[in-house]
Amino acid sequence: MNQAECKKVKICSLASGSNGNAYYIEADGQAILVDCGLSCRQISIRAKRQKIDLRNVKAVFVTHEHSDHIRGLRSFCEKYGVDLKIVAAADSSTSAICEEGLDEELVLTTKKETGKVGNYPGYGCNVCGVELLDAVDYDILIEATPTNIKTAEPAKSLTLKAFADGKDVVTSNKGHLALFYKEMHEAKEKAGVEFKFEASVGGAMPIINLCQNNLASCGISSIKGILNGTTNYILSRMTSEGTTYENTLKESQQLGIAETDPTQDVEGIDAACKVVILANVLGIDATYDDVEVRGISNITLDAIELAKQEGYYVKLIGEVSKNGLKVSPRLVKQNSPYAIDGTLNLATVTTDLADEITVIGKGAGSIETASAMISDLISILKVKY
Repeated sequence: MNQAECKKVKICSLASGSNGNAYYIEADGQAILVDCGLSCRQISIRAKRQKIDLRNVKAVFVTHEHSDHIRGLRSFCEKYGVDLKIVAAADSSTSAICEEGLDEELVLTTKKETGKVGNYPGYGCNVCGVELLDAVDYDILIEATPTNIKTAEPAKSLTLKAFADGKDVVTSNKGHLALFYKEMHEAKEKAGVEFKFEASVGGAMPIINLCQNNLASCGISSIKGILNGTTNYILSRMTSEGTTYENTLKESQQLGIAETDPTQDVEGIDAACKVVILANVLGIDATYDDVEVRGISNITLDAIELAKQEGYYVKLIGEVSKNGLKVSPRLVKQNSPYAIDGTLNLATVTTDLADEITVIGKGAGSIETASAMISDLISILKVKY
């Protein structure tokens, strides 16, 4: 693969917060994403062992945690000959922009040590949000800002801006989809761009692509499942250890499973957002206000124990059907597929031709989220480039 054969792609990824696990990546004509907690030297060593030519690879999509997606780099480079550059990386208030390409390791180090991407040597600045999209030339926006269920910002404005400029978008955000799915879809159709959001529901569990692509021949009547890993962990621990809700919540916060403010998880808000997204995927015009929501904060240890004695577990279940959208604690049989522990997610899709299909996977975590976003990028690459 020589330089002339390489297709250039500019990918933009925007993330907020301290994790630094998703960034703007720009590439000029095509997009490939490779996760790596690996340093540039480690990537070079692995590539050399596998006889991969890295001279034409200009961009890497990075996460803080180690993950061996060098295989993805090899596969995509060989198949599609893509030349990538990380031309912009942004957090909530600053960014780093370089048309010649940023050093991904230095981006991460800068964020970790100084708290701001904008302190990137030589190329840091205070440009952020929508303004950044005007400051750099890119092809694909990777949008990974925190979910805002009240206003959907900044995800809504960023996504609409990208669409208006003819850019494809990959998102892990739920807010703009739960509140304004129809508007997002219509804007995407009008612009003639790709919009992918597998990471918004179930993390690494491939539920959206399953429904849209793999089950395209089927009529889907309902989707039901465990859509929030935090609540599943809490309920699982209450069941296995006999601890109260309050104590189990504190434990999950200490372990980093639950947020300092766990409201979105324990009150069913996060699961409700996912229910709305799945409903719209099935063609049901719905927003967050259409979901009947009840969380787990009122679940007592007595209720857990009583259910256990009768052969049941208590799980927070989200359900999508033409009869309504619901999120609530329910009893599931101890020997059923729903009897999963920890932070796992599960979804059962009921169809006319394929009967019931159940998928289980890790529903939370930066690596899991990145894997779903990478899959979406590959999908766009195959369709458009």
